[in-house]
Amino acid sequence: MKKGKKIRIYSLVIMGVFLMIISGCKKKDDNNPDNTPPLNRGAIIDVDGNGYDTIRIGTQVWMVQNLKTTKYNDGTLIPLVTNDSTWANLATPGYCWYNNDAAAYKNTYGALYNWYTVNTGKLAPKGWHVPTDAEWTTLTTYLGGDTIAGGKLKETGMTHWEIPNTGATNVTGFTALPGGYRSSSGVFDYIVVGGYWWSSTECNSSSAWYRLVYFNSSSVFRYNYFTKEDGFSIRCIKD
Repeated sequence: MKKGKKIRIYSLVIMGVFLMIISGCKKKDDNNPDNTPPLNRGAIIDVDGNGYDTIRIGTQVWMVQNLKTTKYNDGTLIPLVTNDSTWANLATPGYCWYNNDAAAYKNTYGALYNWYTVNTGKLAPKGWHVPTDAEWTTLTTYLGGDTIAGGKLKETGMTHWEIPNTGATNVTGFTALPGGYRSSSGVFDYIVVGGYWWSSTECNSSSAWYRLVYFNSSSVFRYNYFTKEDGFSIRCIKD
């Protein structure tokens, strides 16, 4: 066989192997069209036996679901407060389910906790904690800033979000959901419209920093407008 012909055959073999590799990579992309990071499913179990998936985003590891525990990590019960006036006058830890309806809201949206519950330092499973204001900022900065981070965090589609769910791509796998909130007067509001999450960082004697995302924006908003008596969702971050 002539030398030139051997070289051509060798080149064709190399090209075939290369195309097989490219094809295999493309197949993997088809199975994960959003190119989201892989979930670590059921990685964390709280003291109630609820399981949570986890996801790595930059240097941080976050839970993929909102917290739904009814106990602190030492097994002590967290007070469940259903009465509006009792909630409104509460200056100690307490939690509730949206509209006081665990059957309808627990599995999808988790519980709503006032900030006094967060401040115990015992709300998250051991090895995890409620993120600080600075840790929330680390997350949004890694995602390109507050004005676009919300879209990268929000669950896509309209199953749980109100139309139009602006900018939602969930490329992070964070799967932010609009669990609404319970106001300091005891009123429930904003389910399917907005998601509110406490940080563990106090702002002043009456308020603490929190993050929220809306159905009609791709931003993450940082506020301290609500008071410590309000009930928000919790996302935990690994120690």
